Amino acid sequence: MTKVEIYTKGHCPYCHRAKALLTEKGVPFEEFKIDVQPELRSTMIKRANGGSTVPQIFINGQHIGGCDDMHALDAQNKLDSLLAI
Repeated sequence: MTKVEIYTKGHCPYCHRAKALLTEKGVPFEEFKIDVQPELRSTMIKRANGGSTVPQIFINGQHIGGCDDMHALDAQNKLDSLLAI
């Protein structure tokens, strides 16, 4: 099964868009709320090779970037294969 992890903040419109796309595709994801658990921020930045904005999205451990990156993959018809849909 595909493992999707997403680092978010509560009032982030890009986070909501990214989660909406995953939900629309019926893909479960694990959400890490760095505004609720700020200690996860350093883990996110390390995993995202310095990416400090939210969301940061990982599919099966592979960093794919943020919301715009995920939507670009979807527009190129590459996201579904990463998600194994």
